[in-house]
Parts: sequence; C-alpha cells; structure tokens
Amino acid sequence: MKISSAKFVISNSDVSKCPNSSLPEYAFIGRSNVGKSSLINTLTDNKNLAKTSGKPGKTQLINHFLINNAWHLVDLPGYGYARVSKKDKKTFQKYITQYFLKRRQLVCAFVLVDIRHEPQKIDLDFMQWLGENQIPFSIIFTKVDKLKPQQIDTKLQAYFEVLAANWEAPPPYFVTSSLQKLGKEEVLNYIGSINQSL
Repeated sequence: MKISSAKFVISNSDVSKCPNSSLPEYAFIGRSNVGKSSLINTLTDNKNLAKTSGKPGKTQLINHFLINNAWHLVDLPGYGYARVSKKDKKTFQKYITQYFLKRRQLVCAFVLVDIRHEPQKIDLDFMQWLGENQIPFSIIFTKVDKLKPQQIDTKLQAYFEVLAANWEAPPPYFVTSSLQKLGKEEVLNYIGSINQSL
C-alpha cells in the first residue's frame, strides 16, 4: 500500500470528541522517545506530519490523521518517562485507556519498542493489558539502524523468550528504522491487508 494523502484531522484529550466516522483506525503508542513521531512521518512520507522532538513527551494529545481518505492513523501520547507532572501523566494514562476501551473504530494498535533496550516492564505490562482487554496489537521494533544485523537477531530472540512466559504465540511484529525507511513497506502492507479484509 502507498500513502498518497495524509491530513491532520483533530487533537484532543476527550475520546468522545474523536472523529465520528466508521473508518478503521490504527493507533501508534510506545514509551516516550521511542521514535513514534519519526516512524509516522516515515510511513506517510511527510517529515512534518507528527511533531518530533529530542525531549520525551512531545505528543500529549490523541492526534487523528486521515490517510488516503480511507483510514485514520492515531498518534497517542507516549507512556513512561515524559517530563510532565504526575497529575498530567495520570490524565494522559486515563484518556489513553479510555481511547482503547471505547473506540470501536480501532482495528489494531502498534506498540513501539526501542530494540536496543532489554524488555521493559512498562511495555510488557501494557501489552498484557491490551491482551486482557482483547485489543489486537502488533509490535514495531524501532531504531534498528543503531545495531548490527547479528545484534538485531539476538535482541529479537531475547524479547520473544520473555514474551513466551505470558503468550502462547507472539503477536505480529515489524523491524523498522525511520532513518533507513526499513520496515515501512511491511507495516503499510499489513495495514492494507487488514483494510481489505474488513
């Protein structure tokens, strides 16, 4: 699938104000500074679509983008280490969970994970929560350009060994680099195949 148009629709912190449409939605979420905005810009071939920042916690709202006039890409706030007050962080967490629990248009969540790090409890807990709430998700491993090919395989193997403790089978996953545009086609084709099956 190719993206020919990507338009910003709305930002908000109230799930009830998300677009009232029947278009399928794909939500992107991960720890702060995982490279989410960069990945979204790479997928859409628009370096200014999602705001990127070296400072964690840049995305603080639910951001809807209309893709090819056919589906919504949803950029969600990062969880974890954002430099915001505890009160703000609780608010983010609340509307993130509200989004996942109430948004019937959601077809799949993409949980972004920095491949360089050991499996993080916050990521594993979030995936567990998605599973318990029967929300389909895939994992997108980011920043693979920072590792050598052999290191990538080792990191993936170690990650799936940890997942095997709680999951009978691993979720679909993608290995990406925004810098090299690696994995872009695979992610878009996956979304395209789901859209065709709806």
